[in-house]
Amino acid sequence: MMGTTNITTRRTLPSPTETWQATFDQLVAALMDQLQPPEALKLSLVGEQSQFVRFNRAKVRQSGWVNDGELTLTLMIDQRNGYCTIPFTGTWEVDWPEAIQALTDLRQEVPHLPIDPYLVLPTGQATSQENHQGALLPIEATTDAILPAVDGLDFTGIYAGGSQLRAYADSAGQKHWFATDSFSLDYSLFTTTGQAVKGTFAGNHWDQAAYLARLQDSKQQFDRMSQPAKPIPKGQYRTYLAPAAVAELVAMLSWGGVSEAALQRGGSALGLLQRGEKVLSPRFTLTEDFRRGLVPRFNEWGEIAPPALPLIVAGQLKNTLISSRSAKEYGKVANGAAGGESLRSPEIAPGDLAPDQVLRQLDTGLYLSNLHYLNWSDRPTGRITGMTRYACFWVEQGEIVAPIENLRFDESLYQFWGDRLIALTQTQDYVPEVGTYGHRSLGGVYVPGILVENFTYTL
Repeated sequence: MMGTTNITTRRTLPSPTETWQATFDQLVAALMDQLQPPEALKLSLVGEQSQFVRFNRAKVRQSGWVNDGELTLTLMIDQRNGYCTIPFTGTWEVDWPEAIQALTDLRQEVPHLPIDPYLVLPTGQATSQENHQGALLPIEATTDAILPAVDGLDFTGIYAGGSQLRAYADSAGQKHWFATDSFSLDYSLFTTTGQAVKGTFAGNHWDQAAYLARLQDSKQQFDRMSQPAKPIPKGQYRTYLAPAAVAELVAMLSWGGVSEAALQRGGSALGLLQRGEKVLSPRFTLTEDFRRGLVPRFNEWGEIAPPALPLIVAGQLKNTLISSRSAKEYGKVANGAAGGESLRSPEIAPGDLAPDQVLRQLDTGLYLSNLHYLNWSDRPTGRITGMTRYACFWVEQGEIVAPIENLRFDESLYQFWGDRLIALTQTQDYVPEVGTYGHRSLGGVYVPGILVENFTYTL
């Protein structure tokens, strides 16, 4: 019966794109008319219209939707700058008084702020517009699509879906608009002993068959979690890291990794790679890739990043993320990176390991579905520490034997992406950003699973 569920997809909510864009454009024009030399101004908009449904024990515990926006004004005068963030409703009569008051307040504040020697002023006249319309679950169909397949299970999670907006404009004439429909379902299946299997399902088009297939994979892992957990002594083990685990490792590169400023200050884990003292595996290629349209290419200065920027190619460092601020400070050429020089749309190239051969190639060792609590244990040598989590298993002769008790690992990226990297899977998984702090996060990462020799577990 579950397989016959008929769900028609469309927009979750009426899109605010047209009305919000019209109001944004009107505010931009009016505010720019108010400027006086030598003032420079930039505006950044973050907005969404989203449905949220929270599940616990396969029941709806909370349901609702938000229509929310924030407009940030940044005023620059004589190498000084300040910003103010105000609510954005998309209604001119409401937003204009707030915006003009924010500009007035900034004019009074900015002259008293210290000089910023690396302030980046608006330049150029780049413009762009992207509207990605999806096929999402209607509000009234969300629970009927999700819950029947988990009847009788301790299913906990949150569904978020709807329209998301990002926009930018400045006094130099740059203007950008990005709107996308997207959804994510972040869920866990809990056993009676408190063990859990975690899964995510996300995209721009809800596919009921794909959801049921993803859930079936989770159920298979859930059945294996019912066995007693096996304690594993500390040591080094052949290990398969599933895409969700690999995504956690990739995220560490946004924190003292691919940043040019971090390299210049000596705080990057890729310093050894940059100096040629270490290399990574020729199997490993990392790209900042915007071609899938998951996130906007423009940054907080209105600069547009290239469609794809190769960072590490066949184990060699080819590019770092260089913001205009870092370029000004260190005499480099900016490449469209955001101010924090973190990854916005990363992708690891796949390899040649067929997914159905993972257990056979692993043979005997550990299968890790997820990792958490990651941190640098020794950043200059690229060492990362963290914990195994959720559905992680001990495998013998290509067969899953039992779930494991949690382990702490401590390993260098120069090993698990270097000389100990055996293979990457032929397929990539999309692991979405599911954060909702302040607003829904955009994008995610495309990564394969990886097979590693002698991965180190310390306790």
